[in-house]
Amino acid sequence: MSIPAVALHDGTTIPQIGFGVWQVPDDVVSDATVAAFAAGYRHVDTAAVYENERGVGEAISRSGLDRSDIYVTTKVWNTDQGFDTTLAAMDKSLSLLGLDHVDLYLVHWPAPATGNFMETWRAVLALQEQGKTTSVGVSNFHASHLRAIIDEFGVVPVLNQIELHPRLPQSDLRAVNASYGIVTEAWSPLASGELINNPVIAEIAAKHGKSTAQVMIRWHVQLGNVVLPKSVTPARIRENIDVFDFELDPEDLLLIAGLEDGHRTGPDPDQFM
Repeated sequence: MSIPAVALHDGTTIPQIGFGVWQVPDDVVSDATVAAFAAGYRHVDTAAVYENERGVGEAISRSGLDRSDIYVTTKVWNTDQGFDTTLAAMDKSLSLLGLDHVDLYLVHWPAPATGNFMETWRAVLALQEQGKTTSVGVSNFHASHLRAIIDEFGVVPVLNQIELHPRLPQSDLRAVNASYGIVTEAWSPLASGELINNPVIAEIAAKHGKSTAQVMIRWHVQLGNVVLPKSVTPARIRENIDVFDFELDPEDLLLIAGLEDGHRTGPDPDQFM
């Protein structure tokens, strides 16, 4: 199955659906990621704090795919923020992954209380100059954090990975991202499973002969988001990318819009760390 690519403003592209591996243990992630590659995924999203980069790297080597055919994202964790510590964190991530570069490197959180995200961004730009990452982006950044790094460095992140699902559609932040040409990427796209049994989504799913997870992933696709569903079950891994043979209609989208209540499954970026 071929997954559409989304253009980034630096001239590269990213597969619109990626395989998320948050909370997947290192001894499980390799088999799960190999199953994802076999199903057609070509984009895997990990992070230093997930403690599974080694397993992801094993999956890449086991896959039989060319490195150029796999899009790899990882992230610098909050306790490694700062210039020199970010450079060292990247070297550790590359060593664990068994790679000489990643396709996208993200500042995982702004962690404003530490005051280090500006120096961290400077380091990420240096890593791009060194060829250790092709593209540079951020995660969990609000508009104020984006403005701070763009005003200071004049370099716009290609992507902002944020919590985003029908309960928290992030319309304002998506608009800010779009105004800068930043692609929005969704983590917790199914609200950490909280919406799997939602009756509104279940009704839409029944109408289209799809699962509730497929309806939500399709919702992300139609919004233009890059989306990172997660599963370790091969059947669900396959199901999560089987979303290109139907389309949500205006009535469906209106019903889903009614689920917005501002609920977060994760922390508020203005207060975390």
